[in-house]
Formats: sequence, C-alpha cells, structure tokens
Amino acid sequence: MNSNTLAFKGLPEFFLRKIWSLVQFGSMSVNASHLAESDGAISGQLTQERSLRQVILRSSVWLFGILIWLIGMLDRAYFVIFEGVVTVSYVAQFLTMTLMFAGWLYLKPQGSKHRRGKLELHHTFTDHLDYLGMARARMTQLQKHHLVSQEYVLPFPYNCQIYHLLNLKHLETVHSFSLNNLKVEAVSEFQPTAVGGKLRFQTKLSSPINVLRLWRQRAVDVELTLHTPFTVELQIPVHNDKVINLMFNALPLNQGEHRFHIDIYSNLPWPKVLLRFVLEFAASLTLLEDLPYLHKLTTCRQREFIGSEENLESEKEHTDMMQLYHRYVSLYCPPPHQKKCLWAECH
Repeated sequence: MNSNTLAFKGLPEFFLRKIWSLVQFGSMSVNASHLAESDGAISGQLTQERSLRQVILRSSVWLFGILIWLIGMLDRAYFVIFEGVVTVSYVAQFLTMTLMFAGWLYLKPQGSKHRRGKLELHHTFTDHLDYLGMARARMTQLQKHHLVSQEYVLPFPYNCQIYHLLNLKHLETVHSFSLNNLKVEAVSEFQPTAVGGKLRFQTKLSSPINVLRLWRQRAVDVELTLHTPFTVELQIPVHNDKVINLMFNALPLNQGEHRFHIDIYSNLPWPKVLLRFVLEFAASLTLLEDLPYLHKLTTCRQREFIGSEENLESEKEHTDMMQLYHRYVSLYCPPPHQKKCLWAECH
C-alpha cells in the first residue's frame, strides 16, 4: 500500500518532467525556426545588396568608358578636322573608334531604371498623393534643366534613407572619397515650413586639388530642403550664379524596402552630353558609397540602437547638423514613437 502510494505520488512528477522537456524542446524548435528565418532574411538582404552593388558598379564602369571613348574620338577628330592631318591611318582610327563606341553603347548594363524626370506611382503609395503632387510640382519647375534620372529598389527601410539624406555629417564621412574630404563648416540658417523646412550650411573644399573646383568655389553655402516626408532637395551653387539641384524621392514599398529616385538638374552652360555623363557617373558612385552606410543604419535599427539614452545624448551633440531631421521627426512621427525615430550614427 505504501509502495503503491509512493508510485502514485511519483506519477505527477514524472508527467511534469515529461511535459517540461517537451516545452523546452518546443521553445528550442521555435527559437531555431526564428533564427533560421532571421538568417534567411539577412542572407536575402545581403544577396540583394550584393546584386545591387554589382549593377551600380557595372553602370559606373560603363559610364566611365563612355567618357574615355568620347575623349579619344574628340582627339582623333581634332587632328583630322582642325590640324588638317587627313591620312588614311587617322581616318581609319577614327572610324574604328566610332564603331567600337557604338558597340560600347549597345553593351549598356541592365538593372537601374532611367526615367525622364517623371515621378512614377507605386500601387502601395496611393495614400500620399498630396505629397507626390508637391514633389512633382517642384520637379516641373526644374524640368527645363533636367539632366539625369535614376531609379533603384533598395533593400533598406525608408526611414534609414531619410535619416541618411538629412544627416549633414555623412557628407564628410560616407562620401569622403567622392567629395575628396569636403568639410561641413557650420549651419547659417534654418527655416521651418508647414511640411518640412530648409537648411543653409557652408561647405569647404579642404584639399587644394579637388575636381569639384571645376564648377564651384572653395567655400559655398548649400541648401538642403525637406519638401515632404518623402522628398529632399540639395541645391549646390556653382560658378557664375549657376546651380546644380539634386532631387531625392524615397518611396516606401514595405517595412524593409523603398524605391529611391535620383533626379539631377543644372543650368550650367556646358555641353549637355558631357555634363549628363559626368553627373550620371557621380550619382552612381555616391550611391555605391551609400550602401554600406544604409546597411549599418538598418543593422542598428534591427538591434534596437534606436532611442537608447546614449544615442539620444549623442544626437544632441550634433543638433545644428540634424535640425532638418528633427523637424521631420516632429512632423511625421507621433509623440509616443518620436524617441524611436531618433538614433545616433553607428560607428
């Protein structure tokens, strides 16, 4: 009787242990499946980034090749037409280069889309027609001087792109190579608007040898404008009161992707063909530099760097440089989520 009682009392303990082991196994399976899904998502994102990087790199090489071919053809044409060196050798070289140049144009890499300065609608973006109308209105004002249009689908959250565009310091860090160590000196003016704001800041070319000096002074005041929560404009003054306008439209597709439009306008009196290819190459190069930075911002966001007290303190150190982004946060992030919209740059 006593042994039976002990056996009976031991049954609940046995079943509890069995159930607990199953629960542990189940939680391990769930965690393993979550980890597998997370690893799969990260792997897919890295594959997208790698593919995008290859597309941009191929486009950059193709554009650079066009410039080289044009210089070579102009050199041969100069000797034939202006120097009067009309020989069979020079004419044959010119015709051969022309034929090879046509073949090079035919080898244009596929991937990025090139538009004619028209902002296209996506079916998931129909709730923001007013903002798109404002962006189109500004682009219509500049259409006369339109030169370049590029469109990409980037595997990063839309708010990472906005943070990147409105963070002045990234011009020094992320684009230190393409801008040849350009320095952001100080913010001279900030004007809030009903839907955004405008920031004027001084940039200085610190290097004595900088290709940017071909079309701008050593120190100039640049304007950064937040037209809508999806549209940012950068206006750069160049020689003889001319300007270069860069319009960026970041349209969210889902939580992890956005469509990124780049449009460049300029009233520089340079040959349009040459200017177009130079700006196409510059836009591709800067976007290639942006990819690791956007990936880092996405990683920080996923690891919940957003809104931590240390990051908020770090944000305050660069308040002037981030005024336009803070304006975006105050307008388009509801108060309970404002803290989550602020995060410091990851290092």
